[in-house]
This record gives sequence, C-alpha cells and structure tokens, in this order.
Amino acid sequence: MIDGIATALRRINKMIALVLGMVLLITAGFVIVDITLRQFARSLGGSDEISGYVMAGVASWGLSYALTELAHVRIDLIRHKLHAGGKALMDLFAITVLAATVSVIAFHAWPVLEKSIVSSSRANTPLETPLWIPQVVWFSGWVWFAISACVLVALTCALLLRRDLAKAESLVGPGTEVETER
Repeated sequence: MIDGIATALRRINKMIALVLGMVLLITAGFVIVDITLRQFARSLGGSDEISGYVMAGVASWGLSYALTELAHVRIDLIRHKLHAGGKALMDLFAITVLAATVSVIAFHAWPVLEKSIVSSSRANTPLETPLWIPQVVWFSGWVWFAISACVLVALTCALLLRRDLAKAESLVGPGTEVETER
C-alpha cells in the first residue's frame, strides 16, 4: 500500500510537471512572438505580466515534483556520518520540517487570495487582470506541495515503524549523496 501511494504521488507530480513544461513552452513562444512583433512596431501586449504569473504558478506547482524526485537541496553535514537508523531519523526530521514549513506558507497564502477575491483586486497594468486568477493557481500549487509533503511524512513514518530504512531513504532521503571519509 505504501509503495502504491508513493508511486501514485510521483505519477501525479510527473503529470503536473509535464503540463507545467508545456505551459512554460507556450509562454516562451508568446514572449518570443511579442518581442519579434516589437521590432515591427507591433505588440501583443502583456507578455511581461503573463510570464510573471506563469512563473509564480509554475514555481509553486513545480516544488512538489522536485520533492518527489528528491531534487530539493539539503545540507547534510552530519547525516552521512550516521548509521542507517540515524540517517532515517534525519530524513524524517527533514521531511517533517519541510511539510510543516510548506503548510504554514500555504495557510498564510490563503488571506492573500481571499483579499483579492473580496476586494475584486485587479492588476495595475493595461491588462487589468483580476488578481484572483493567477493567485488561485499560485495558492493551489502551495496547497498541493503541502499535501504532497504531508503524505510523504505519513509514508515515511509507516516505513520507519516497519523498520524499512532502505525504502524510507529512497522515498525522502537525499537524491544523491557522495560519501567521503576524512
């Protein structure tokens, strides 16, 4: 069951990453067309604003993919000197702190979105974009990241209770680790 949930989470995040990649390519194409048109005194307009919204959304949603692919940066000064049980506890600590931090960020992102919805805020730009539109994408990315991290905490705890240290490390350990003895 644990493997199935972890696999499903990775698969969902991989699909999200593919969609994000397509969105980035489309956005890059839009910006290139806009810049090219400017050479002929024309413009689609708003490429800077739209690309900023896309970057915020891609960043918040992409973090969960990086998490499940073990691509987040970790500074493990002590971890590599510990035995397997100590490494497992450090990994559990790291994923728990990450999940708690991201959950707090997601929790505090809601008032930003709520204020934009309640006050019908619009961007102070020629497009006058209703701010709730990009903010709902940004907010939902943070919520998904928090959900993904919390699921990984639960799965890691279950694996550690079963004393399956190798699977726990493959789930939340550092992606690559160079062991050096000094």
